[in-house]
Amino acid sequence: MKHLLKLLDLSTDEIIDILNLADQLKYEQKHGIPHNILKGMTLGMIFQKASTRTRVSFETGMYQLGGNALFLSSKELQIGRGEPVQDTARVLSRYLNGIMIRTFEQEEVENLAEYGKIPIINGLTDFCHPCQVLADLQTIREYKNKFEGLKFCYIGDGNNMANSLTVGCLKVGMNVTLACPENYYPDKKVLDFTRDYANFKIVNNPVEAAADADVLYTDVWASMGQEGEAEQRKIAFKGYQINDEVMSSAKSDAIVMHCLPAHREEEITSKVFEQHAKEIFDEAENRLHAQKAVMVRLMSPEH
Repeated sequence: MKHLLKLLDLSTDEIIDILNLADQLKYEQKHGIPHNILKGMTLGMIFQKASTRTRVSFETGMYQLGGNALFLSSKELQIGRGEPVQDTARVLSRYLNGIMIRTFEQEEVENLAEYGKIPIINGLTDFCHPCQVLADLQTIREYKNKFEGLKFCYIGDGNNMANSLTVGCLKVGMNVTLACPENYYPDKKVLDFTRDYANFKIVNNPVEAAADADVLYTDVWASMGQEGEAEQRKIAFKGYQINDEVMSSAKSDAIVMHCLPAHREEEITSKVFEQHAKEIFDEAENRLHAQKAVMVRLMSPEH
């Protein structure tokens, strides 16, 4: 593994390896065991989309690993004023040990990897969100102690989260059911990937999708950059909500997850959110541990 661009690029073994390392690093951090694995190294963090969890977790993670993190706003870089991404990649490769980028186009991330000489980590694009899903998988395994045979149900927009969750959950052996409105299915590349998996399906009824689910997951109806579609989407996604009716269809010990920020009373009710706040915020914490594992695997010559 040279980069983390999208989960489609990773094998099942590579995903499990990252999760195992994330568990180890989490244990060490909780018990005060230092792990200065990236001492003296610097991660550049390019943000063309705003962030709370991504910036804080990567910056904190690099500090805990003994390295440094540089916040690079697109407003402060020449890339934001028209410098080709391939030139930025070649320059930053001479200063940094790795780059995390949070941007719009997947192509921009792929181009950084093609022209740079250092590891590139996708912190989010409109196509996928691999770091979030690695943290999600870590959380699911913590609560359920396995992946094989679990039923994962996602309700809502077939967005970057649905894309990465579908790929990640299928690769580790889970059964995946999505409930999405007709015109809001995942990306064609992801649907093409699912053709090899008999344990995947999309339905239009959230209650049907949630039947006997072990894990329920949702995301906002209008993602960053889609604010102009918010009213239209409220109509399209009416009923695509994790609520008491959906929960009654799932298994009694089902966990509920959300990548945050949440719009309570839209994609999830306040009642269900608060009843499952522990797993949701454990999931948010695991961004730190999963991303530390990614940085170690990509940036440490000894790991």
